[in-house]
Amino acid sequence: QVQLVESGGGLVQAGGSLRLSCAASGGIVRINAMGWYRQAPGKQRELVANIIRGGSTNYVDSVKSRFTISRDGTENTVYLQMNSLRPEDTAVYYCHAMITGGVVWGQGTLVTVSS
Repeated sequence: QVQLVESGGGLVQAGGSLRLSCAASGGIVRINAMGWYRQAPGKQRELVANIIRGGSTNYVDSVKSRFTISRDGTENTVYLQMNSLRPEDTAVYYCHAMITGGVVWGQGTLVTVSS
């Protein structure tokens, strides 16, 4: 069974940077896309960024030019480099993978940006 393990969340001041990592393990099958969603208190979960198997990327408008999604050579680990963080980026960030047969979610990692 595929599992996603996230790391890299924490507390940072506005303007700072954090890097999130997400590694897929356990019975790896074809991963068609990996990415990050976030959910702030009282808000719906939203897609932040994802990377498709062929390498194309997508970002929500609010993070373009500040966040960068990338992956390693195995395509089983994805990273989210977050720069120029703002208080409104505060949320639980969830790793997400679209695999053959369904989707998988990570447990979430909290990112808190203080003003």
